[in-house]
Amino acid sequence: MPDNAKLEGFKHTRLYTLLKKAYTRFLKIRGEPREIALGFSLGLLVGMTPAMGFHTVIAVFFATLFKCNKVSAALAVWITNPFTAPVIYSMTYVVGAKIMGITRAYKLSDGLSSSTFIDMIKKTPEIFGAMTIGGFIIGIPLAFVGYYFINSSISKYQDDIKRKLVEQKLKHAFKKEKRKLKKMKKKITRNKIKCQKCEKTMEMPASKKTVPECCNMPMEKIEEPEPCQLSATAEHARPDEMLEPCDDGRQGKI
Repeated sequence: MPDNAKLEGFKHTRLYTLLKKAYTRFLKIRGEPREIALGFSLGLLVGMTPAMGFHTVIAVFFATLFKCNKVSAALAVWITNPFTAPVIYSMTYVVGAKIMGITRAYKLSDGLSSSTFIDMIKKTPEIFGAMTIGGFIIGIPLAFVGYYFINSSISKYQDDIKRKLVEQKLKHAFKKEKRKLKKMKKKITRNKIKCQKCEKTMEMPASKKTVPECCNMPMEKIEEPEPCQLSATAEHARPDEMLEPCDDGRQGKI
């Protein structure tokens, strides 16, 4: 229960809102899920190296070279930032130092005397090499995890968008067909009638049996003409056994 309460409390924080918004915007990156995931994993790998300040340039270069998504690569390198760099670089140095067999690690607690500072400058290639090796050792598994997570997330998001678009199209088509059927039904359920004397026309419901009168005589029903058959070509747009087009302009049967 306390853990759930903490989780619910975190969901109402500003940090959670910013992270959620950033994640939602990341999902909206255009491109194939595989290319976006490859770019992201490449960015994670580059971000674990000690080339801070050049991460974005390196990641975009390799993303272009390997035809990955450059935007996701540029975003992923920010796994190493001024807030996370001390933790990440400490881990990469420790791991790299063990691989390289470095027994003495440089600590700030030893004091920054002039001799220590000069010694650290001399050992910079060694420190940089240890951080690079450690960065690759930690970064490669992290890149694999990031690839599968982003690939599944992007695929699911894009599939949901496609499904919603299909549902909207089907819903629109259903409404359109419903309106069309309603109009047809309204047209079918009403009959046109005409006065035989003054030729006045009007409509009446088909269910109504009593025919209204006009000019002291019952009005008669106007029979709708049979529709002409559609033709594939204009020169054959004539009804059967006639040389002229339909009187109402409709096409005839071939």
